[in-house]
Amino acid sequence: MAHGPAAEGGHLQKGLKQRHLTMIAIGGVIGAGLFVGSGAVIGRVGPAAFLTYAITGVLIVMVMRMLGEMAVANPSTGSFADYARQSLGGWAGFSVGWLYWYFWVIVVGFEAVAGAEILQRWLPGVPLWVMALVLMLLMTATNLFSVASYGEFEYWFAGVKVLTIMAFIALGTLFVLGLWPGRDLDFSNLTANGGFLPNGVGALFSGIVIVIFSMVGAEIATIAAAESAEPERGIAKATNSVVFRISIFYVGSIFLLATILPWNSTELGDSPYVAAMEEMGIPAAAEIMNAVVLTAVLSCLNSGLYTASRMLFVLAARHEAPGRMLSINRRGVPAWAILSSSVIGFLCVVAAYVSPDTVFLFLLNSSGAIILFVYLLIALSELRMRPTIPPERLRVKMWFYPVLTLLTAAAIVAILVQMFVDPDTRSQLLLSLLAWALVLVAYAVRRRAIGDAHLTAEGTAAEQRADRWMHEHGAVVDTEVDAAVGEGRLDPKVVRRMDEEGYPTEAP
Repeated sequence: MAHGPAAEGGHLQKGLKQRHLTMIAIGGVIGAGLFVGSGAVIGRVGPAAFLTYAITGVLIVMVMRMLGEMAVANPSTGSFADYARQSLGGWAGFSVGWLYWYFWVIVVGFEAVAGAEILQRWLPGVPLWVMALVLMLLMTATNLFSVASYGEFEYWFAGVKVLTIMAFIALGTLFVLGLWPGRDLDFSNLTANGGFLPNGVGALFSGIVIVIFSMVGAEIATIAAAESAEPERGIAKATNSVVFRISIFYVGSIFLLATILPWNSTELGDSPYVAAMEEMGIPAAAEIMNAVVLTAVLSCLNSGLYTASRMLFVLAARHEAPGRMLSINRRGVPAWAILSSSVIGFLCVVAAYVSPDTVFLFLLNSSGAIILFVYLLIALSELRMRPTIPPERLRVKMWFYPVLTLLTAAAIVAILVQMFVDPDTRSQLLLSLLAWALVLVAYAVRRRAIGDAHLTAEGTAAEQRADRWMHEHGAVVDTEVDAAVGEGRLDPKVVRRMDEEGYPTEAP
């Protein structure tokens, strides 16, 4: 089994426990976008917005199921970057690795700014960039200390979010059922003010473009699992639990929001949960939710730094990032990768402070559709990898393969098309495509620099060493092949033969 690359002189610490992985998956699903951005979705779609969240949730579940299948068979710190590399070729692994890193360092900067803006409400005299720097330093120190400290922080951050949503669902249910003081049974907001779908069926699906970005992050559990003692068990459990959590936390709470408040209420705009809690008469609702949103922001910042650093670490192991990023400190974490990602994230904070309407806006827009590109490559990777996985290692299976895989890929393409059609999101798609194009240019330049190394005796020997190494440690981690060749897709038949029979003594 491939549990991810290790640097010379050290290994990534396996300090994450099952409870950490479970909460990392939950924390990834419940982001600040649920607490803040859901009002915009309700305003766009109408009372049926909970169906938009349900449809998007199905898509996320499909992606997680595909990832779970591949990750349980071959746990790796590189996760979907490694799977794309094996299934689709070096260009895909290079693309996924760098695009995913870029996405998360931008998110780190954005979340640091968002957290600083919340703190400014309580500390108005402190400059925004100072508070953003403090938050960055706090989460950087957490990640540098140990992977267990990252997991512990994420455990409690996610716990706060879960308790908040559960409390809201419990109180909201009492409110709409008429079990609240001075309140009668009332579901009229679901059909009033233009009906259940006031803006038409098209709005139901166009809202997915907004919703999907609030659900990003569940896939982090497949990366983190490689740093746990039982990665296969952790991934399987996290994958299987995503369905229940999305159903309850997202669909349930959005249904209650649309029931408690009119869908066209101006109060839904900034903080729909605050508006609903104030409608219910809960005191200090704004302060409570500000604290919860700050927790959600810190959770995202914490996970963003972790994810970006691990992806940079894996890229370095593939000779696709500076070798120094492989440096592991005595606590078993990739210190240089963490520090580098943190510095880039803070540069995004500086951009938000110095040039919010140009540079920072460009960074946000250029990363807007990247996660959809990554999800699409995950689907295509699973489509090709499934035949190469021996039956005994298929402990988690994608349902109705290959039909649901193809439908998931088609749905992602449809969302990208919708982004192009919608004037509000078109620039995000085009700038994200530009970012991907630049990554592919970098890959082509790197490939050209390597040249025909695989045709030399040294290159051939490296490929043979890598083939033997892959057979011993798992077919996904093809470090030496990529170092020698710079690209290349592994033939599924060869992979299966290496898994079942061992490396052939003669070239096939």
